[in-house]
Amino acid sequence: MNASSKPSRLLEPVERISEALFGLIMVLTFTGTLSIAAERTEVREMLIGAIGCNLAWGMIDGIFYLMGTLAEKGRAVLTLLALRSAPSPAAGQRVLADALPEVIAAAVTPAELETLRARLSGNAALPTKARLQGRDWLAALSVFAWVFVVTFPVAVPFIFMTDADQAVRVSNAVAVAMLSVVGYAYGRCIGRNPWGTAALTVVCGAVIVALTIALGG
Repeated sequence: MNASSKPSRLLEPVERISEALFGLIMVLTFTGTLSIAAERTEVREMLIGAIGCNLAWGMIDGIFYLMGTLAEKGRAVLTLLALRSAPSPAAGQRVLADALPEVIAAAVTPAELETLRARLSGNAALPTKARLQGRDWLAALSVFAWVFVVTFPVAVPFIFMTDADQAVRVSNAVAVAMLSVVGYAYGRCIGRNPWGTAALTVVCGAVIVALTIALGG
């Protein structure tokens, strides 16, 4: 989960896709386990369990988002402190270059690094301790809501169907269909073949779910 803060939106497209993918796989694991006990489990119990799973995973994902955000801010603060405590400008430039993505660091000249180092060193307004802000909490709440909304269709069959076995099958079919949609969107975001990525997402999701169920998950 990328937890970087963006001024224009709370979650980037890839973040939304990733959260949807993790949520769907988690719910598929739950409904796949239900299919084993479908004959002795009532639909109402399945519905409560599926919605509970959606809520729980949304909360967990929101907490993970906050943890990732705090960790990323902490790394930035540590980089800033290391840059300011560097024994020489050249050492500070090395700290800054190490913190940049490899492709960007390779294109930045020493003069540009020095300009940025000097600005960071002299900017007293920059934070020296990692703290969560209101926007971070709002983004975590949006993660929770997004995961719940995306995974809720998987629970819909348990609302309208009375046969437990059929409800589980339809629910799994809905989840697989949504996995393919998420995989297609992910393929477009990363510049890969959307249809191939959709197929690979479904296969990987099925393998993960099967392994989880086989291991007692």
